[in-house]
Amino acid sequence: MDVPPGRRILFFGDSFVAGVGDPTGLGWVGRVVAASHAAGRPLTAYDLGVRGDTSADVAARFEAETHARTQNASARYGVVLGFGANDMTVRDNRLRVAPGLAVKTLNRLIDLAEASGHGVLVVGPPPVGERDQDERIRELSNQFAHVATHRGIAFVETAQPLGANDAWRSEAAANDASHPGAGGYAALAEIVLAAGGRIGWLGWLDGLG
Repeated sequence: MDVPPGRRILFFGDSFVAGVGDPTGLGWVGRVVAASHAAGRPLTAYDLGVRGDTSADVAARFEAETHARTQNASARYGVVLGFGANDMTVRDNRLRVAPGLAVKTLNRLIDLAEASGHGVLVVGPPPVGERDQDERIRELSNQFAHVATHRGIAFVETAQPLGANDAWRSEAAANDASHPGAGGYAALAEIVLAAGGRIGWLGWLDGLG
């Protein structure tokens, strides 16, 4: 059965977008979607989080996956971009993706989404529980925030508040050191729901038309 036209949101990203580690299976995306429905903003959500993906990995599949899900001319589409933590992983004595390239990729994906008339919201990378990598993640998040501010796009800072969140830290430590459980993802969902400060997640949804 065809879904009636309305808001359709594509969530691109990594394991945190996919909700890895959450025994409820909701992650932050599921919780944000549920809150949207409860607030009278029903939407169709496409969770396109892939464990281990960097910004470059997301970019490699972005156009094909977007095209496949945006064929209803009557629907209003939004794109949420959430990546960066894996970029700041050191592999073979080098970062998987250099910060400058990650920023360039973010700009390119924003360009592609906006060229198709899709609203964009950027969720900054969360901490992973390793001190040096978390410092790199915070710096990359600052650069992503600068891009979003310059382009007039809502940005959600997660690295700082989650780094100080007891549920996020304790659940990740008890799990695989990086991914939290239900409490941590609930905290991340609350941060996203307050996205963009005064605008908020629901305001962003309303802005899609």
